[in-house]
Amino acid sequence: MITDILVGIGEYSIFVGKSIAALTALPKRRLEFLLQFKRIGYDSLFLIFLTAAFTGLVTALQAVYQSKGYVPLNLLSVLIGKSTMIELAPVLTGLVLTGKIGAAIAAEIGTMKVSEQIDALYSMNISPHEFLYMPRILAGVVTFPLITIFADAVGVVCAWYFSFLRYGLHQHTFFSNMRAYFEPFDLWSGLIKSMVFGFIITSMACFFGDRSYGGAEGVGRATTQTVVYSSVFILIMDFIVAWILLGAQ
Repeated sequence: MITDILVGIGEYSIFVGKSIAALTALPKRRLEFLLQFKRIGYDSLFLIFLTAAFTGLVTALQAVYQSKGYVPLNLLSVLIGKSTMIELAPVLTGLVLTGKIGAAIAAEIGTMKVSEQIDALYSMNISPHEFLYMPRILAGVVTFPLITIFADAVGVVCAWYFSFLRYGLHQHTFFSNMRAYFEPFDLWSGLIKSMVFGFIITSMACFFGDRSYGGAEGVGRATTQTVVYSSVFILIMDFIVAWILLGAQ
């Protein structure tokens, strides 16, 4: 089992290295990059809106319950803002998009693999790392921080609206206190996490899709592996990145 794990890590590292080396071909593959940018970003906005909206609502509700008697109500926005930007928005966005983006990419690449379309690319002297994998991985790295910013905004606004309706917390009090305690590091730490998550999801989706075999069953297996491993590594890298960024604070 240890040997299989080490072999898998080595194969994944080589795969990622070849995809990164293909960045030199980005000007030639810019249209494919823009297409993946739209698929990962724009087409996911409604799903992220729903996720961020209800995350903001439940965050406001639980923040009042957990801080009752310890933190004044007018400082509720400080707790909501920091927890949303640092942790909730990037992690939940990553986990949700693992099921949408990661599964879709793995199924697409896996279908191309088992139907020998990728072999056809090799026969035409077209590298799949340049034509298929690099645009998807780069689009994930670029798009995820933008989606996270959108999730931050939606979550905070929904949290304020719930706080206003439920506890009568005025808009000026909510946002002025959030602004007073805001630090740029709160936002940047979440964006760095989201870049890492975007890289993990898209690279693993392409990797497992490229390793598909055995027809439809193999495609399903690659899709499942992508969702499971991406979700686990998002949680692992969440801790590692937080330790690196927050450990020095």
